[in-house]
Amino acid sequence: MIILTHPACLAHDPGPEHPERPARLEVVLETLRREHGDLDWREAPAAKLGDLRRVHSQEHVDAVMQQDFSGFRMLDPDTVICPQSRAAALRAAGAAVAAVDAVMDGPDPIAFCAVRPPGHHATASSAMGFCLLNNIAIGAAYACAQHRLERVAVVDFDVHHGNGTQAIFFEDPRVAYFSSHESGLYPYSGAPSERGAGNVMNALLPPGSGSFVFRNLWEDQMLPAIEAFRPQLLMISAGFDAHMRDPLADLMLETEDFAWITGRLRAIAERHASGRIVSMLEGGYDLEALRECSSAHVAALR
Repeated sequence: MIILTHPACLAHDPGPEHPERPARLEVVLETLRREHGDLDWREAPAAKLGDLRRVHSQEHVDAVMQQDFSGFRMLDPDTVICPQSRAAALRAAGAAVAAVDAVMDGPDPIAFCAVRPPGHHATASSAMGFCLLNNIAIGAAYACAQHRLERVAVVDFDVHHGNGTQAIFFEDPRVAYFSSHESGLYPYSGAPSERGAGNVMNALLPPGSGSFVFRNLWEDQMLPAIEAFRPQLLMISAGFDAHMRDPLADLMLETEDFAWITGRLRAIAERHASGRIVSMLEGGYDLEALRECSSAHVAALR
C-alpha cells in the first residue's frame, strides 16, 4: 500500500481558530508513520495545469494560485487562503493524480493520500467549505482521460455532502458518485432525488444516527448500487467527521464503523477493479477521532 503526502500541505494556514487547521494533518501523519511506517511512503508531486483544467475553470484556478498578497484572503465565508496555500493545493491535487497512476500502472493497487486542504466541496468555478481544488474529481477525471477508464466510482462517507464532486460529474456517466451524509447540514445539497445521468446516489442520515442506521443504509442501498456499477477504479472521499466526537456535525459513528465500510469497499474493488482503490483525506475536525479513524481506515485498506 502507498501513502502520498507532502510537507507543503502543512503550510496551508486558514488562520487561528479555523477548524481546517494544519494540526489535522499533523496528527494523521504522526499516527500513520508510527503504526504504518512500513508502507510505501511517497512525496506527492505538484499537479499540472492541464489536470486542474479538466474539472476547474481557468478563473477558479487563477484565484487559488494567487500568491501576491500577505496575510489571509477569503475565497468564501468559510474558505481562506494564505500565500502558502497555492503549493498545498497543488500537492493535494497532485497526490490524487499520482495515486491513480500508481494503482493503475504499478504492482500495488491501493493508495491513501494524506493531504490537505480537502476537496469535495470545490465546484468547477468556486472554492467553498474549506476546499480549494476538488482533489478527488481531478483524480477521477485523470483516470478517465489518461487511463481510458469507463467506470470510476467515487464513494463519499464524509458527514457533509460532496456537492462539488457531484456537480462536476453530474452529466458524466463514466464517474458514479455515491454519498451518505447528515440531513439538513452544510452545504444543504445531496437529496436522494438528485440523480444526474443516473450516476448519482445520495442517502441521508438523520442527526443522531449511529452505527446501526449507517451500516444498514450502506448494506441495503449503497453497496449493492456500487456493486452493480462494477467500477474499474474505486475512489474514496474519506471524511471522518461523522464520528460521534466531531464538533461540526451530529452523527454518532464510531471508529469501527469507518473500518467496516472501508473493508466492504475493498471487497467490491477486489471483485471488479483488480483491488484498485485511491482514498483521499477529506473532513474530520476532532483531532483524536481523526487520529483513530485514519489509522483504522488505512489498516482496513491494507
